[in-house]
Amino acid sequence: MPADPRPSLAHRNEILLVGRLADAAQERELPSGDVVVTFRLVVDRPPQSRARSRAAVDALECSAFRADVRRRALAWSAGDVVQVEGALRRRFWRSSTGPASRGEIEVERARRLAVERDATPA
Repeated sequence: MPADPRPSLAHRNEILLVGRLADAAQERELPSGDVVVTFRLVVDRPPQSRARSRAAVDALECSAFRADVRRRALAWSAGDVVQVEGALRRRFWRSSTGPASRGEIEVERARRLAVERDATPA
């Protein structure tokens, strides 16, 4: 059998985001018993993207299942600048109106880059 002439393409689902935390992270237990911490990250769109859309930012839902990432996220405050690395996931469930789904970032690594400071002097 002849070798496949097409180049090998490795599929990748990797995301790296830097943005501001919209609100404090929330922890909850799923029906499976797993614990997840969720938070919303507000990320500026690049200038060339803003020219095509009225939206200047994207608010992205993030979820963390790893214990170290959950602890770290729970220590953050609204407005903190954070970096997250992970993958895009699509979650499916059954709602009262039928099947539903949403996209979210499943966070594997995260760190705070800057703490939001009150701009008014004390």
